[in-house]
Amino acid sequence: MSFNPLTLNNIFLALTAWGAAFLVALWASLIIWTYRDIKSRARDPLIRILAALVVALLFIPGILIYLILRPTVSLEEEYQQTLEEEALLQAIEDNQLCPGCGRRIKDTWQVCPNCQTKLRKPCYKCSQLMELPWNICPYCGTPAPGMRREGLTMDEALRGIPIPPADLAEEIIPDKEQPEE
Repeated sequence: MSFNPLTLNNIFLALTAWGAAFLVALWASLIIWTYRDIKSRARDPLIRILAALVVALLFIPGILIYLILRPTVSLEEEYQQTLEEEALLQAIEDNQLCPGCGRRIKDTWQVCPNCQTKLRKPCYKCSQLMELPWNICPYCGTPAPGMRREGLTMDEALRGIPIPPADLAEEIIPDKEQPEE
């Protein structure tokens, strides 16, 4: 078998071309990967371009430099952390405090068990707990007793008052049509 230098040269040329194509593809893919990665980690367009340029100019050392200097968390992870923190703060703020002693109280308590401060008042009609400044029950719509009701006619205002029996009504309000004896 004869060894042809031209065949050996062609094999070497093909391997070199394949290796060069592989390196170019690796170089381009590292630039694209770097840009996509920094895009998910930073909002600043200048930082995105600089990160891609470092990898484009320095190739393998550039990707190592980028991996060392890149932000540790992505924008999505940062957003998730912010949501978790807000949820924790909301949970802390949801716990109500007694205005008298500052201890934690529950929504269903009418009086603080520590300092006996009145926290809520029951509706006299449906017995649901109402906040102290409320003048009307949000559950049944009944005004708190003693509260002035605006825009009512006399008939509407007296509708809730029980009517006395007929015998008692004659004693209270004498009939004008009957002649006086």
